[in-house]
Amino acid sequence: MEKVTTKKPLNQNKMKAIFEFNLPEDQHDFEFATQGGSMYSALWDISQELRKMTKYDELSDEEWKIAEKIKKKFHEILDEHSIKLNK
Repeated sequence: MEKVTTKKPLNQNKMKAIFEFNLPEDQHDFEFATQGGSMYSALWDISQELRKMTKYDELSDEEWKIAEKIKKKFHEILDEHSIKLNK
């Protein structure tokens, strides 16, 4: 008996989401929705700058403590908003 297999097209289970805005009334919501990538990139850059600062920069003990405190608070705020920065 010959084994027969079928393959599904790659896009068969593809999902779509469509956001609709009434402009100019929903301009703020539109900008909020469309700037997500830029906001994510900015948060990633801040995260990496804080990491670099505490790991590689030559800081005094006091400066290092402040930078660590800021870094910790930054990541707490991300966690509170369920934001995961995984590039």
